[in-house]
Amino acid sequence: MDALQHLRCLPQVDEVLRGELGQRLLGQAPRWAVVQAVRGEIDRLRQELLAGRSAPQDEARRIRLDAARIEQAVLRLSRPGLRRVLNGTGVILHTNLGRAPLAEAALARLRDGASGYCNLEYRLDEGSRGSRHEHVQALLAHLTGAEAHLVVNNNAAAVLLMLGGHCARREVVVSRGELVEIGGSFRIPDVMRASGARLREVGTTNRTHLSDYEAAIGPRTAALLKVHRSNFAMVGFTHEVPLAELVSCARKRGLLSLCDLGSGALIEPRTLRPDLPAEWTVPEAVRSGCDLVSFSCDKLLGGPQAGILCGRRDLIDRLRRHPLLRALRPDKLTLLALCATLELYRDGRAKQEVPVLRMLAVGEADLRARAEALATRCRALGLDVEVLEVRSVVGGGALPLGQLPSFAVAPAVSLGPPEALHAALREGDPPLVARLAEGRLLCDVRTLADSELDEVAAALRRAVNVISGRSA
Repeated sequence: MDALQHLRCLPQVDEVLRGELGQRLLGQAPRWAVVQAVRGEIDRLRQELLAGRSAPQDEARRIRLDAARIEQAVLRLSRPGLRRVLNGTGVILHTNLGRAPLAEAALARLRDGASGYCNLEYRLDEGSRGSRHEHVQALLAHLTGAEAHLVVNNNAAAVLLMLGGHCARREVVVSRGELVEIGGSFRIPDVMRASGARLREVGTTNRTHLSDYEAAIGPRTAALLKVHRSNFAMVGFTHEVPLAELVSCARKRGLLSLCDLGSGALIEPRTLRPDLPAEWTVPEAVRSGCDLVSFSCDKLLGGPQAGILCGRRDLIDRLRRHPLLRALRPDKLTLLALCATLELYRDGRAKQEVPVLRMLAVGEADLRARAEALATRCRALGLDVEVLEVRSVVGGGALPLGQLPSFAVAPAVSLGPPEALHAALREGDPPLVARLAEGRLLCDVRTLADSELDEVAAALRRAVNVISGRSA
């Protein structure tokens, strides 16, 4: 039988859908997914036949489809593209995995406030229209000490609005050593230029002095800007101008002092554990007298993705009227989660209930116990695993020198190649993302909750079964 005759033996999609397999899958999954999976399997077999390879046939000499392949394709197509992932990397603020996980209080507020309507722009006491920006004012005033605040959709947006609203077509002086690149290849100079402000670089990569700023001030200068190098550190022969000195210089010259604080810590991380490096906090930046400070909400603050501007009331009020704000304002989901997170700080419960802060603070004894508990679960499923001492990192453009002692569970190399095991873990439901180091696959327990250990063990067992079946 030639290739053309074999092709005529391929079933039609409608024929498969009417059959036992099709009817069973249509009862379990959306029709579009079943159709696409069946069509994909038929196309695969067509390519096999055209390449001169044989395909299995039934008693009527019809090409037999691989039911298991179709079922797996239906399952894969039906899964949501954006879904929950188990984080075994040990990177607390993993940008690719959504950065800060939300506190239970924030999740509860989302469920309550988003399941129906909410007073996003409605003043319940007056029965009149309000502003979505009102809901965070009292909370942030208590936590930062600033006069006024404005929430936008991320810190880059905050910087864009700050510069566009106050420095467009004028110069902003910034140290060359602070022109950082943030995630996704976005660079602070590019954000600044997009705002319409003109960038004036001073100093060198490793050393900038107050005299460098002073020499650059001219008739077109609008502001002095300090950018926190939150995602990298410079050591050795370095010098930078403290924020308070920059503020004083700007004030004497009648200029604005601006600060892009980046990581947005409301509390000093060393209060969580003394071996963490020092970090600028928002209240410290505000106390320096800086006119406007911007920071992220989904990093060390541990909330949803958002950016906050805080500082002088007259400057914030001007930004409220800026047309760009309409494009940058946060939605109700962001504000619901942010308010709930900020309330935990206000009420003194953040260290216990904000996941990022808990993960930073957890001690080695608790981590070892968690790793041993995971190893026990894995061994109960017949897996050969080992508990290893490792180092976790903060990640997400925060505390770049923060290396934290931790523990990881590593499957034995005999269970399969680490790369293949990791690929199989990422295909699971839920996916498990671990890390590869020194030829081993490591599941760092710092970023895994106790409630997730059963899922992690089951995911490892499934992954081993998958690669064992592939190699069989």
